[in-house]
Amino acid sequence: MGLDIGKLLSSVFEPQPGEEVLVACDVPRSPAQDSDAWQDRRRWAEEWQRAFVELGRVHGFDTKALLTYVATGAHGAELPQEAALGGRRVMLEEAVLGSTLAVFMTEYSATAALDGFCRRKPDFRAASLPGLERRMENTSLAADYREVARRCRILYDLLNGAGGLAVQFSTGHSCYFDLRFRRPEADDGYLPRFKPGDRVINLPSGETFIVPYEGERAGTPSATAGALPIRRGAELVLLIVEANRIVRIEGEGPEAGRMRNFFEADRARMNIAEVAFGCNDRAVVTGNVLEDEKAGFHWAYGRSDHLGGVWGVKAFASPTTVVHEDIVYAQGNPIQVTDATVERRDRRICVIKDAAYQVF
Repeated sequence: MGLDIGKLLSSVFEPQPGEEVLVACDVPRSPAQDSDAWQDRRRWAEEWQRAFVELGRVHGFDTKALLTYVATGAHGAELPQEAALGGRRVMLEEAVLGSTLAVFMTEYSATAALDGFCRRKPDFRAASLPGLERRMENTSLAADYREVARRCRILYDLLNGAGGLAVQFSTGHSCYFDLRFRRPEADDGYLPRFKPGDRVINLPSGETFIVPYEGERAGTPSATAGALPIRRGAELVLLIVEANRIVRIEGEGPEAGRMRNFFEADRARMNIAEVAFGCNDRAVVTGNVLEDEKAGFHWAYGRSDHLGGVWGVKAFASPTTVVHEDIVYAQGNPIQVTDATVERRDRRICVIKDAAYQVF
């Protein structure tokens, strides 16, 4: 059986009478940038827009025409000023802020920009679905979201008030993440109108995340430090971290060189922007970060303000170099977590041991 889109949208968003719903997707700058998966996602966006229209007839809310805009080319980048609404040229900001619910089914993540809209309008919430693939109807989108929410809450309670997180990787390397002065957020797949706290979710959902302390308090440096391993094919690259910044790339191969160039092009990318535990038990690791990150531990570099940190667009050399990129270590990835332990004042709690969760 295929996914019942109407049932999913009703259970996740609970749209209310009088709401204005917007479904959006990005389009490639040129045909050469397009792909079969991207084309199918745009078709899927049309299907979701029609599903919202049908729901609106029953529940008394309106759904705008499909919004399309030229792709930003980077995850976490600012959205363009102009878009098309049902083929009619509009200002993207006006279209979004004229809605109470927005669903962005995109190639490049719009999560950070959508968080900014939430800060500007109390009656606004959004779902970001970058890289969504139709096969997820039978994997992470089909999860029991009551169980997902239960797991998110367990992880939230462990991270809330924690001082740090010590992680060891299957390569033998380790990193300590400073969690002082921060609060976690749970992305549990539930986004009703006027939801308290974070009003942006990913779909598929299922993670609890927190931004490490970034050292913004005078005289109190961040204690985040260690070596973060990344494997690309046969090449192992080490990102050496001090005071919550990537300070050095170790490796002799072409991937290490590429990463050096990438981080040197804008040193704001070196910020450690997130640590998180994915907990959707239907998530399958395939190389698609949207779903991979819901399967286990991950961290991210770059922009953090949309997740509760202080590293925003102004920290970067240009809006065109803004990025927020996740690196995943769930079961099925080339590198996994052998131990992840949350450190609290009164105790230490092992969350993951030999790639398996210990708290569910």
